[in-house]
Amino acid sequence: MQLDQIPSIDDARGAVAAIAGFINQTPVHRWQGRMLAERLGPDTQVMLKLELFQRAGSFKARGALLGILALDDAERGRGVTAVSAGNHAIAVSYAAQALGVDAKVVMQSSANPARVAAARAYGAEVIIGGDGPACFALAESIVALEGRTFIHPFDGHNVTLGTATLGLEICEQAGPLDALIIPVGGGGLASGVALVAKQLMPDCKVYGVEPEGADSMSRSFAAGEPQRLDKVQTIADSLGPPMALPYSFGICRANIDHLLTVSDDAIRSAMRLLFDEMKLAVEPAAAAGTAALVGPLRDELAGKRIGIIVCGTNIDPKTHADLLREKDS
Repeated sequence: MQLDQIPSIDDARGAVAAIAGFINQTPVHRWQGRMLAERLGPDTQVMLKLELFQRAGSFKARGALLGILALDDAERGRGVTAVSAGNHAIAVSYAAQALGVDAKVVMQSSANPARVAAARAYGAEVIIGGDGPACFALAESIVALEGRTFIHPFDGHNVTLGTATLGLEICEQAGPLDALIIPVGGGGLASGVALVAKQLMPDCKVYGVEPEGADSMSRSFAAGEPQRLDKVQTIADSLGPPMALPYSFGICRANIDHLLTVSDDAIRSAMRLLFDEMKLAVEPAAAAGTAALVGPLRDELAGKRIGIIVCGTNIDPKTHADLLREKDS
């Protein structure tokens, strides 16, 4: 990866201007409440970046928009394709509709029907393609046969540049932070947010959080190069890519201070805490940062000023209720 391929702060500010008409500047909210104070103590300050209020329901809209905006007229005319279990497909479908481009997205057979319906509601053609590897193979064939541009779900310059715009927002909105906690799947979110945070808040310690059953980035850090998982098993399917890839891995490795994992049970408990006290109905991926804070990072970050990225919430009421019911059983 060449240094000139890494987005600068000026690049991120330019990207903010490019997508400003198509996204929400999502709020940062200080979490104050009895339940949180009981777990962390009264002196710990927690700032939630509420990216679940983003258009299309997650941070993914930022990179999808930049990916399509980068196309020339001929490429736009041929359309785009994508692979996703949910959030990325919805984001690409939204971005394509907003920019007047045709989208054909491939979704895994395990995708929640509500997410499939959301992608179709934005006008995309949805193809159900089996498991992750089968979906990627199908998308490659669509690119070859139809000339569509593949919009990657978590790796590449436009993905990182998109999430860098989120990083700018939280740095400007939250004020100085001692720590920033970011959910990690393939590393697209963490790469851009951590890259900006380390430049604008160099004393802020950046933590990445993965599900125990989808720890490809942790294994990649340990090995010193991107790794692939034989199996992914987690309720946080938005954090479940089976591999890390060079671009996002390299930026994450350079800017994340510490990676840790949390269990599915811890994620369910964090979902319940966010629902009970903040009245936020989040998907499992969006609760990973909270799970880390009230769990393995509780003592280390006591009394600190902490930011957490609440990355999205494309979840239907029944699935949310079922996951909380499993936590209680």
